[in-house]
Amino acid sequence: MMKKTYTVAQAGLGIRGDIHLRGISKNADRLELVAICDINQERMAEMAKAYDVSKTYADAETMLAETRPDVFVFVTHPQVRVDMIKLAVKYKVKAIAFEKPMATSIQDAAEITRLCEENGIKTIVSHQHKYLPSFLKMKETIDTGGIGDIVQLNISTQPWMSHLGTHFMDYAMWANNGNKAKWTVGHVHGAKLLTDSHPSAEYIMGQVAFENGVRLFMENGYMSKSTVATDIFWVDNRLTVYGTKGHVWAETDGAWGGHANGHVIGGQCDTYYVAEPDLQIGYFRDFINWLDDDSAVHSCDVSTAYHGFEILEAMCLSALDNKPVHFPVDVAEMPDIIERMKAELT
Repeated sequence: MMKKTYTVAQAGLGIRGDIHLRGISKNADRLELVAICDINQERMAEMAKAYDVSKTYADAETMLAETRPDVFVFVTHPQVRVDMIKLAVKYKVKAIAFEKPMATSIQDAAEITRLCEENGIKTIVSHQHKYLPSFLKMKETIDTGGIGDIVQLNISTQPWMSHLGTHFMDYAMWANNGNKAKWTVGHVHGAKLLTDSHPSAEYIMGQVAFENGVRLFMENGYMSKSTVATDIFWVDNRLTVYGTKGHVWAETDGAWGGHANGHVIGGQCDTYYVAEPDLQIGYFRDFINWLDDDSAVHSCDVSTAYHGFEILEAMCLSALDNKPVHFPVDVAEMPDIIERMKAELT
């Protein structure tokens, strides 16, 4: 029996947009790219030629209204996420894939999650590094019992929270088998990045207690411990998982290692720069599987992304209020964290 081919329309054709298009094109047996959209006409012409797309648009609503795709992919700055989701609802798409961070406020993140869930739209957020060979080796080591039972996770990233913090919180939850957080405490400082397109305090540090007893210690930003020998800022990061019988770690530069089953393990996989364009291939293949089968929920689904975002927002609130924050948070009682940090941080 022939499996359904899903039609796809994409808005946003920058560097990350090109990577998403590559992932779609490499799944052409199941995904049909029917239209693309961008305000940069020169870039759109380049991408239309590269990916053999005949329909191009200057605005997303016209594209969705005329093509009515099954899947809407948008690769935009985070400030317009809610608007894009509302368009997807209006034109009754079946599925959405979009970039991290999922929003710039907990209110927007909650609204996005509500709209997708209430309208039955299968939605994924691009926390794609879990498709790196180094992260897959880390996860295999955990899942096969190589380090025993997980007791602690450590995250360190030089890039700030809204760039890699949202990624690594997702990977920590993935490594910890999807367990939810109970509470968090945090510290934040530094206002210079709060007006960035991906706004954040310059440094955040915190602890999370998960329902299964595992603790997470996390830091993002310039004071975080550097883990790479060379000065490659965007891949200066590490997730370490400690167990009762050993530990294992992975980085987005392709390195991984640890001590498992009584042996030192690890090595160097394809680097970030080599593997990055191909990560979206498996990411979209798993999305297709979820579209085919409701039980095959994608590891990057919107509800998981929301909980990761919720944890980070609560960590910042804990720092501002000098007290722990428990989960789930009451969104109606939450301030706009970015605006509050603008007012209170120097």
